[in-house]
Amino acid sequence: MTTTPLHLAVALDGAGWHPAAWRVTGARPADLFTPGYWADLVAEAERGLLDLVTLEDFLGPQSAAFHRPDDRTDQVRGSLDAVLLAARLAPLTRHIGLVPTANVTHTEPFHLSLAVATLDFAATGRAGWRPQISSRAADAAHFGRRTTPQLTDEEAREPERIAARLRPLFDEAADVVEVVRRLWDSWEDDAEIRDAATGRFIDRDRIHHIDFEGPHFSVRGPSITPRPPQGQPVVASLAHASVPYEFAARASDVVFVTPRDLAGTAAVLAEVDAAAKTVGRDREDRPLLVLADLLVLLDDVPGEAARRLARLDELAGAPLASDAEIFAGTPDELADLLLDRHAAGLDGFRLRPAVLPHDLTAVTRGLVPALRRRSAFRGAYTASTLRGHLGLARPESRYARKR
Repeated sequence: MTTTPLHLAVALDGAGWHPAAWRVTGARPADLFTPGYWADLVAEAERGLLDLVTLEDFLGPQSAAFHRPDDRTDQVRGSLDAVLLAARLAPLTRHIGLVPTANVTHTEPFHLSLAVATLDFAATGRAGWRPQISSRAADAAHFGRRTTPQLTDEEAREPERIAARLRPLFDEAADVVEVVRRLWDSWEDDAEIRDAATGRFIDRDRIHHIDFEGPHFSVRGPSITPRPPQGQPVVASLAHASVPYEFAARASDVVFVTPRDLAGTAAVLAEVDAAAKTVGRDREDRPLLVLADLLVLLDDVPGEAARRLARLDELAGAPLASDAEIFAGTPDELADLLLDRHAAGLDGFRLRPAVLPHDLTAVTRGLVPALRRRSAFRGAYTASTLRGHLGLARPESRYARKR
């Protein structure tokens, strides 16, 4: 093994991250809304001994531009609730972490805390959560309680302009995560007594009001769900610019970033370090893992992945565009790239398969063996929780320390 573990995740979304993926031979568009489809994908990821899978979520139909809806009918539209889907997958898996996306702009933090805590129980300590703000003003109309900023096309082209415009939503999101974390801690680990002889099911002194007061909401607590198996399920976020880097430094255990090359990797790592200093986070005391996103097309024959990308682009009628770097090559070529970036300081990678199941299988049966041949990836799971896979300690309840 390398001196520091290499973490690998896959991001699952629809038929794959290429908009034409649903149209190719081997895709399963008729199965996208069936649990069996997702069970097959996550089982394949677990066979590859990956740390975790992430599941995308939306508050409205997907759109070609992230910031506004469209009326296109030639791309996948519609999705399942990611947290509920993860709960369905939890008992079908044994080792892999399950990290659904859940919106924080239009969802109450109390409900989010219960949902993710319950998922951690269902997954016996393998749950995570990716908080996501609502960057489409149209989504607010589904709820009717508030409005949110509408990004212009010009703003949407520049990550820093996006972040500046949406800063209030990121500030609110950080409060949401803080409330959720306090609610997870509101039951101490030994709050449940379950002593039939004395008739005491809980120790009321070990269940705490959180009494959170902030500019966006106040939450008294406690949770109605006991402390999750991990104590604190893993919180992950996606960041492209300074404001979301600061959000990650305040709120997350893992941040997904999108450098385009080795030089960009160094720059992003420096920005994450700077964000941690800005918010006063000691990364020795509270580790923040940095995983880079890559959208991948993989084939064993050199040049075939690039040819396949060209065919997909022709079907879509436009070249593939992504916020993440696009890699088309062989598993061995990708293994070399990942190890170069890992040596530069990244903790790991979240891979976005362009076509499912093709590129997921290429990751688990091509890339993972290539990494193992380089003594760079595990040969078996050695932990039973997602925090364990990621090398994150199980934290003590903050309220237990104060008692």
